[in-house]
Amino acid sequence: MNSTPYYVFDTDEFAKRAAMIKAALGNIHLCFSIKANPFLLHRIPEGLDRVEVCSPGELEICIALGIDPSSIIYSGVMKEETDITRAITYGAGILTCESIRHAQLESKVALSQGKKVDVILRLSSGNQFGMSLTDIEYIISNPDEFKGISVIGLHYYSGTQKSLRKIKKDLDKIEFAISTLDEKYGFKPELIEYGPGLCVYYFEPDWEEKEKAALDEAATVLKEFAEKYPLGIEMGRFLAASCGKYFTTVKDIKTQGDANYVILDGGIHHLNYFGQRMAMEVPPIRYATEGKKAPDEEVDYTLFGSLCTVADVLVREVRLPHLDIDDVLEFGHCGAYSMTEAPALFLSRFLPAIYAYSSDKGYELLRDHIPASDINKPVTE
Repeated sequence: MNSTPYYVFDTDEFAKRAAMIKAALGNIHLCFSIKANPFLLHRIPEGLDRVEVCSPGELEICIALGIDPSSIIYSGVMKEETDITRAITYGAGILTCESIRHAQLESKVALSQGKKVDVILRLSSGNQFGMSLTDIEYIISNPDEFKGISVIGLHYYSGTQKSLRKIKKDLDKIEFAISTLDEKYGFKPELIEYGPGLCVYYFEPDWEEKEKAALDEAATVLKEFAEKYPLGIEMGRFLAASCGKYFTTVKDIKTQGDANYVILDGGIHHLNYFGQRMAMEVPPIRYATEGKKAPDEEVDYTLFGSLCTVADVLVREVRLPHLDIDDVLEFGHCGAYSMTEAPALFLSRFLPAIYAYSSDKGYELLRDHIPASDINKPVTE
């Protein structure tokens, strides 16, 4: 293994998670939103029917890895003609439309290639994503203006960490849109792509039981909906969170008054937990120094990263085995967004190395450490 800091993404856990979700959802198609963690594309498990791609860069990752283009839903709130051209040329199975302009551009590009592409129209949840039902009606009722696209359904997502009550509210809104389009235009969708945004319990010791309960609870209403409409479910955080571990080394320890400060070689530029509330919550942390038993003595610590900012606090207060310089800590439940959302370029430190782990392949290096200074430095003659 490389020097810290580094991530390990467990592809066995990814497969286990996908299987659990598929078992709960039955015949409902399952789509992985790769923005949660594109490194998990290294080994896509059975049970994942599609992948959602939200940027030109994510599409290039899929192309480089040889992802089946027919499995791709090409999404994203900002699409340019060049992006759409690349997606259609590669053969992306479905494109989303988030505006009338998207529909115009996608139709134009498809016609230029002698194609007609399948699209789903994204219904807005009240923010910049998607469009109004009025705009959706316009596209459906004016097919001659959009001859290069075939509208096969709707797309809807309203956020993450949602309660069952919010999911039911989402489904009611989707059903109203479906009924309106059917009554006015006889439109019957072939696909309703929906992101339920199920809760991930980052800071609960019984997270597995709580997440399984949340899944089973949501699956009941989702399967009821799927009996009436052709439903597809997309997930990112709920699929990927449990697959990740982050390893970082103790580089300094100091005491000020009653406080014990630990300085790690990682930090918030690598590690990010949704809902941590200024480091007040405690994620799963394990003493992980190789070849050394965890001391019996426990001490209260505040864990800091390596950045020169007061914001770089990983945990305000946590009780851990007595730590020494060069001890290693493992942070768990960080397989989704943590690595991709963290401000990795801040202060030009190294980006963490990335490993995949599976029982059959062991540890595989997917990316070595990258010096952020190579990205941040100005071009010189």
